[in-house]
Amino acid sequence: MGHRLTITDINKMKEEISHRKSVVRPELLDKLKTARAQGDLSENFEYHAAKREKAKNDSRIRFLEKMIRNAEIIKDTVPDDCAGIGKTITFYVEEDDVEEQCSIVSTMLSNSLENRVSIESPMGKALSGRRVGDRVQIRVSDSYSYYVEIRKIEDFDDAQIPINAY
Repeated sequence: MGHRLTITDINKMKEEISHRKSVVRPELLDKLKTARAQGDLSENFEYHAAKREKAKNDSRIRFLEKMIRNAEIIKDTVPDDCAGIGKTITFYVEEDDVEEQCSIVSTMLSNSLENRVSIESPMGKALSGRRVGDRVQIRVSDSYSYYVEIRKIEDFDDAQIPINAY
């Protein structure tokens, strides 16, 4: 089973593949051609650097294509009043007496430093399908859990995420 991705995720990945094939690859081929023309390839740093860059780009293209081929498509629309993928949730953490916020996203977009949690994570699973006012138990492990109260649910703007974050 592959990663769980939305149609939006797949479209953005296809967009990145297209950009890498039509823009990045030709630029890298030009660099490689220019470096090769400089003569002795055994000690030509520019040639080896250009070759590595091209290989890295080709590898990224193969990775994205494989992700798309093996993806499990998930629905990226949930009712406006429910927490789920594509939503930003503001919640109150009772244990810490603080209000926090996170966005529920597909596995490819999760990034804890940017408060984007995967639909597969304990928090993503616990919050999905819940509504404002619900008190939710977040089970981190068999021995630890905490409670949050959902205060606000709004649509997540994934346009801010750079295309190569996929």
